[in-house]
Amino acid sequence: MSAGTSPSTGSGHGPSTGSGPAGWVAAVDLGATSGRVVLGRVGPDELQVRAVHRFENLPVRTPDGLHWNVLELYRQILVGLTEALAQAPDLVSLGIDSWAVDYGLVEGDSLVAIPFHYRDERTGAGVEQVHAVLDHTELYARNGLQFQPFNTLYQLAVERAAGRLAEGRRVLLLPDLLASWLTGVQVAERTNASTTGLLDLRSRTWDTELMDRLGLPPSLFPPLVDPGTVVGPLLPAVAEEIGASRPVDVVAVGSHDTASAVVGVPMDGNAAYISSGTWSLVGVELDEPVLTDGSREANFTHEGGVDGRIRYLKNVMGLWLLSESIRTWQRQGRPAELVDLLEQAAAVTGPVPVFDANDPSLLPPGDMPARIAALRRAGGETPSDDPALVVRSILESLATAYADAVDAAEKLSGLTIDTVHVVGGGSQNALLCQLTADRTGRRVLAGPVEATAIGNVLVQARTAGLVSGTLDELRSLVARTYPPVEYQPKRPSPEGVRRVVP
Repeated sequence: MSAGTSPSTGSGHGPSTGSGPAGWVAAVDLGATSGRVVLGRVGPDELQVRAVHRFENLPVRTPDGLHWNVLELYRQILVGLTEALAQAPDLVSLGIDSWAVDYGLVEGDSLVAIPFHYRDERTGAGVEQVHAVLDHTELYARNGLQFQPFNTLYQLAVERAAGRLAEGRRVLLLPDLLASWLTGVQVAERTNASTTGLLDLRSRTWDTELMDRLGLPPSLFPPLVDPGTVVGPLLPAVAEEIGASRPVDVVAVGSHDTASAVVGVPMDGNAAYISSGTWSLVGVELDEPVLTDGSREANFTHEGGVDGRIRYLKNVMGLWLLSESIRTWQRQGRPAELVDLLEQAAAVTGPVPVFDANDPSLLPPGDMPARIAALRRAGGETPSDDPALVVRSILESLATAYADAVDAAEKLSGLTIDTVHVVGGGSQNALLCQLTADRTGRRVLAGPVEATAIGNVLVQARTAGLVSGTLDELRSLVARTYPPVEYQPKRPSPEGVRRVVP
């Protein structure tokens, strides 16, 4: 298929037989610091995933800013798919998910420039340019997105000012860019498109009126597709390179990694979720938006979910605080192994300082312990540089931010939340999970750690007819095959930490 060829719609939203034997699919799961290719075997009563290739995702700084090394990511994906096919020659399909908001500019099949990293400092000028046309209040009424200075529409305002949005070019979000290199088909998967700020929240279509007001040609944006759509088969050259001896489809999954992760949350009843990784996404799943002033002022966002659901959530800085601290200590030659630090942090007694985990100063890469110390000094404290205490402070601060976000989600949505699901890498951090139970005053169910890959795999499997059913039925399969670990609150919230629910 060549660029512009229309994808075909799979069975993602309708019933499938799901009564045959299990089959193999592959999930390409790209995080902000690492990536992996995961094999999934799925049938009506079977769900198993295993990583067959892992790799680092390291940004590159050039004189014009911070970029993603997207060519290396693509090379590593091909390496992983080669290994996946070696282990499962009858692979049916593959799907790609990644972080949101970032994109490649293409002209025809050619990448025009190296994609920028959302942590690059350039986006501040874009915020000014967009808000000179319309303020955040009006934007929120249209797209329902929380304010983040790196949202795609702000980045594109910078591109427009630099004259890079020439006629004939297209904007492809990172998963869609990589899928186009595999298939030759250019589309925009809807859950990730919802993070651009350019999707109408109610109609779930491109907001061309907003694009016109911002001077963004609608022709920049490819056709929208839903999770469960077959984008196309692998290009012959790609199939030959990775050793595919039979047709393999590329399927649009919830290509925003949190959309896939939420599919893999074994939710049942009144629950919130925390997708805990480099970022922590804390929220609930809704059928209708909450476009109130309170919701906007609390900076809650509405992002697309699989099967038309709404992910109503708040971004919390996440395990980035911990990983960047460890990198700093290692650069300084100090002992800094995660397992040892968590054991030492768990042994800390006495008061633990809590800082604002969402402070903007913590966003860029660099000396994280020094920034945390600066926040504490600004609050009139005398910080310690003991790594164990810093780690405990990070985890207590994250748990506090989680509790605040869960309380706000409950109040704003009108739901009553009695359970908090933690999935992703943070679900393996027993200390963080227990602190989250303590700070929220709610039961925490931890796992699966591979929720994102599981959600990716399940959407593909339903499209292929390996399983059938609603999103709730898919989650039931997750709960049966990956039972979570339960944490109950062990102590009341520390004095001075705001708690809303009993």
